[in-house]
Amino acid sequence: MQSVMRACFVAALVTIAGLGVGATPRVSAQAPAVTTIPGMPPVTDPTNLYSETTAGKLSTAVADLPSRVYVPHLKSNDVYVIDPATMKVIDRFKVGTNPQHVVPSWDLTTLWVTNNAEGRPDGTLTPIDARTGKPGPNVAVDDPYNMYFTPDGKSAVVVAEALKRLDFRDPKTMKLQGSVSAPKCGGINHGDYSIDGRYLIMTCEYAGRLVKIDWAGRKVLGYLTLPDRGIPQDVRVSPDGKVFYVADLRAGGVHLVDGDAFKLVGFIKTGVGTHGLYPNRDATKLYAANRGFSQIGGKAGVGKGSVAVIDFTTRAVVATWPIPNAGSPDMGNVSVDGKHLWLSGRYDNVVYVIDTTTGEVKTIPVGREPHGLTVWPQPGRYSLGHTGNMR
Repeated sequence: MQSVMRACFVAALVTIAGLGVGATPRVSAQAPAVTTIPGMPPVTDPTNLYSETTAGKLSTAVADLPSRVYVPHLKSNDVYVIDPATMKVIDRFKVGTNPQHVVPSWDLTTLWVTNNAEGRPDGTLTPIDARTGKPGPNVAVDDPYNMYFTPDGKSAVVVAEALKRLDFRDPKTMKLQGSVSAPKCGGINHGDYSIDGRYLIMTCEYAGRLVKIDWAGRKVLGYLTLPDRGIPQDVRVSPDGKVFYVADLRAGGVHLVDGDAFKLVGFIKTGVGTHGLYPNRDATKLYAANRGFSQIGGKAGVGKGSVAVIDFTTRAVVATWPIPNAGSPDMGNVSVDGKHLWLSGRYDNVVYVIDTTTGEVKTIPVGREPHGLTVWPQPGRYSLGHTGNMR
């Protein structure tokens, strides 16, 4: 009888953990420890790999930094800096050609702007000092559409989209260490790592599939084709590490992928043109930005931009926040306190600031075609890259 009562009590706590923004963290009793790759910081809570990214857990390396939002613009080749306290643009500077994302480094000291020069091999990275907010000299690398970091912090992973390749580079100097070619992955662009850090799953936007990569062994483990000519976008792993959420622009929702078995296990309909994915601060919800159209390259007709809120426990959409004027929410991240979701309005030349309690949307005018903005600093011990995939 006591064991039954204990099980009921734990189940009740888990149910509570699936509630709103201020919910009690997940219960980790009885969860087996995660054996990670050498050099990777340990997984503190096996039921929630985002446990160290809650609002109160800013690293000492960034705890005294003022909050800023860095917005790259594809068409004007510059970055705007927004003060979220005043919601005003306070700085702007030129970077390289076709800046795509602002990527926090593994050690949290640098923000790298990925300038992929419209797919040409002569791309650059612009380093921004995370303490001063000022850019340094560009670093030449091949076609950097996006960038990640290995879980042990030993390599930057430049996503050379047009070349169907991942380039592993020294995280400070960007000297080339090695590469992985993924010849069947046209449009390789977004990804996330397994909970133990052993493999990486990337999306192949133009080929309608995913690729699984043994990054340490520098080899492709396999491909997984999505149904109905899918257009995969962002990827985020679930808090327990069991499922990868994969946004599909064409399908208007999120595929659920068993990463270990590398197979589809479900689908969640979220809205038109699903693109960016962001966990909330207590990792009970996932925000899915629906860009408002199902094709690549701009608005086709009247858009239906929105943000869907997915419950990680039930895997159901529990709220949908419409974007004013049928906008185009794209990429971004969550504020330090979790109270606001910041997203670029890709084809409306604005940034959206969304209240995560009410869904109220405010807009800030910015430059031409804003893309992968980041909010900085972010809670967490280290960054896996993109616009702040923190762990």
